[in-house]
Amino acid sequence: MTVAIELGHTNSGAAAILDLEELLATRLLVQGNSGSGKSHLLRRLLEQSAPWVQQSIIDPEGDFVTLAGQFGHLVIDAEAHTEQGLQLAGERARMHRVSTVLNLEGLDAEAQLRRAAAFLGGLFEVDRDHWYPMLVVVDEAQLFAPAVAGEVSDEARKLSLGAMTNLMCRGRKRGLAGIIATQRLAKLAKNVAAEASNFLMGRTFLDIDMARAADLLGMERRQAEAFRDLERGHFMALGPALSRRPLSLRIGPTVTQPRNSTPLLMPMPASGLEDVRAVILAAPSPEAARVKRRAPAPPAPDLLSQLMAAKPATTEPRDVPEAPPDPAQLAERRARLDKILAAILADPEAGFRAIGVLYQDFLVRCRIEGLGSGAPDLPSFRRMLTRARAGISAEMAEQNIWQNVEERASMLPEDMQGIFMMLAGAAKEALPCPSDLAIARAYGTRSPGRARRVLSYMEEQDLIVVQLDGAGRRIVTLVELAWATAPGDPNAEDALTG
Repeated sequence: MTVAIELGHTNSGAAAILDLEELLATRLLVQGNSGSGKSHLLRRLLEQSAPWVQQSIIDPEGDFVTLAGQFGHLVIDAEAHTEQGLQLAGERARMHRVSTVLNLEGLDAEAQLRRAAAFLGGLFEVDRDHWYPMLVVVDEAQLFAPAVAGEVSDEARKLSLGAMTNLMCRGRKRGLAGIIATQRLAKLAKNVAAEASNFLMGRTFLDIDMARAADLLGMERRQAEAFRDLERGHFMALGPALSRRPLSLRIGPTVTQPRNSTPLLMPMPASGLEDVRAVILAAPSPEAARVKRRAPAPPAPDLLSQLMAAKPATTEPRDVPEAPPDPAQLAERRARLDKILAAILADPEAGFRAIGVLYQDFLVRCRIEGLGSGAPDLPSFRRMLTRARAGISAEMAEQNIWQNVEERASMLPEDMQGIFMMLAGAAKEALPCPSDLAIARAYGTRSPGRARRVLSYMEEQDLIVVQLDGAGRRIVTLVELAWATAPGDPNAEDALTG
């Protein structure tokens, strides 16, 4: 039986339909600037599908807690629970098929990432017997799957990004259909966004976000300007669950309303205070001052976390230092890992596969080579892959000059860092500048236009300078390092065979 969800109406007045069963198999990405109607769209979708499928919403602002009264969602205030408690809550929610709203309001960014990762981990790790169909909506997904490191610790970012990657890359077989919404496509991790097959693109103004949205919808660059003109509540839809061709639609009304509505303009008071200075600048009372100076109470100790973090007891003397690793063994291990990576990248389709798929292949090959117990984790593999695509071996990466290159590359979004290092490798050896197709392949796309946009973005960040010689060949110079590539034909096609 096909379940059709009515999102609203098309420009012609026909009903805009979403195939719920198809959505469960293909996932959805929603993009729109603040005020575009993105949260309204999510609310409409959740309300219309609530009778048919279990739902879970990762809600950083507490906007969706009002679903509880009308549709029976269980609101979980993350601030009141430990990470272990939230993981267990995620498992139990799936076991008993209860729709939930994880309210992260009131937590700082670090705590939001950790608690969301724990809850998503519970949804993901539940036993096979409880893999019921479930919509998992993540609002403001760029917070939980950031393209680059931000204000939170690297550990929290890895936990959250890993949970989001599991949801979007491996969740389908477990019955989890990820629906991620973001204000900034450029700030969302590429491997998370790439797993979506359905798209609803709303109003956006930044060139890099418009270009990426147009690329996802298969639109030409000149058509990307249309995203600036979309009205609130209007979206461009594409995907097997929505439409085979880009379709403009307007989202219909909702039954519930967000708890945090947009503030409305109000007239100023007719009469002012008699003595504004005395009222506004009055000294605080002694009691208020004491409360202000009082240090916040420390959080209650999480004994389970402390036990898990504790090192196992040992009978060895504590003053015996650990033996340093053998340099020869380290060099041999690096060489074997480089060989495995080279074998993976030898596949012409490797550049277009998701990072999660490549990592699974990498782990299998490591086990075959007897390196299973010492295989790098996903973040380390990502860095190794970036270097390998740029033609930089592990031995070269340890040199000071390449560490400087990596530091400059870290200023870019994660999916562009490998391109910068590839250009640096060519420039250092004075090799011809890579073609558009070679850059596109390293970026994970077949679009030469997208490759040119990547170079333009790097030039805007004052990291490179792009020039053309008299024959139309491209030269890229790295700012500060003063390395320059030899002239290279941007339209060459032979790079795709490498």
